[in-house]
Amino acid sequence: MSDQEYTPPTVWKQDEESGGRFANINRPVAGPTHDKDLPVGDHPIQLYSLGTPNGVKVTVLLEELLAAGHTGAEYDAWLIRIQEGDQFGSGFVDINPNSKIPAMVDRSGPEPIRVFESGSILLYLADKFGAFLPKDHAGRTEALNWLFWQMGSAPYLGGGFGHFYAYAPIKIKYAIDRYTMEVKRQLDVLDRRLAETQYLGGSDYTIADMAVWPWYGALVKGVIYGESATFIEAHTYKNVHRWADEIAQRPAVKRGRMVNRTFGDPSSQLHERHDASDFETKTQDKLDAAD
Repeated sequence: MSDQEYTPPTVWKQDEESGGRFANINRPVAGPTHDKDLPVGDHPIQLYSLGTPNGVKVTVLLEELLAAGHTGAEYDAWLIRIQEGDQFGSGFVDINPNSKIPAMVDRSGPEPIRVFESGSILLYLADKFGAFLPKDHAGRTEALNWLFWQMGSAPYLGGGFGHFYAYAPIKIKYAIDRYTMEVKRQLDVLDRRLAETQYLGGSDYTIADMAVWPWYGALVKGVIYGESATFIEAHTYKNVHRWADEIAQRPAVKRGRMVNRTFGDPSSQLHERHDASDFETKTQDKLDAAD
């Protein structure tokens, strides 16, 4: 039966054969599927993540904090392999009942504090260290406007456009057209803003840029979703390109993008990060050469 002929049943039932690429990790219920404790390293901050755009947001901020001299931001980054279901282990679910990466535990205080949802983690760390978020009320609010814009907009990019354009087992014209239109509208929003200001919040580089860049910077530079940059005419969003290139050149961004990365050039993959020296000694190409 084609998608045009599909009539929803009175009560939905999961079809195990129609889940596509992510069928093995998609399910209609929450909670753990197995018992598994999470590892704990030596640093105050324990991050459990994967180098997807949502994961990159947090590792970029942590590396930026360290580069700015905030030694309390030292962290252990543990790899959560979502395709293998690590996010459904009991230890991970205790930290994030939504079973999504990234999740973080701050062990610097009398009691551990769990933080989940990437936007919440960015805001928590910015407030904790008093960095990458303006202190004046108006500036803080403008940066948070764009942080929350990303949190609300990116599902249309990843779960909408990216899924139906690149991952869905069948190509559905209506779905691709619908989400392409929305993503192009979002890029126009960004392009118009970045024609006015250097960064999304204004003149200062903030957690808003760190949140948006891994998604929309990657999109316009052709890093995600196959040939999607050509499909959406990404080259026309010149201000987004300028901004994306500028952020990509920051040393802390380059490091943050490597952490918990499991794909691409092995020299850019640092599956786990426990010390700053790991960037020089424990990237995947070096581990492979040592075997």
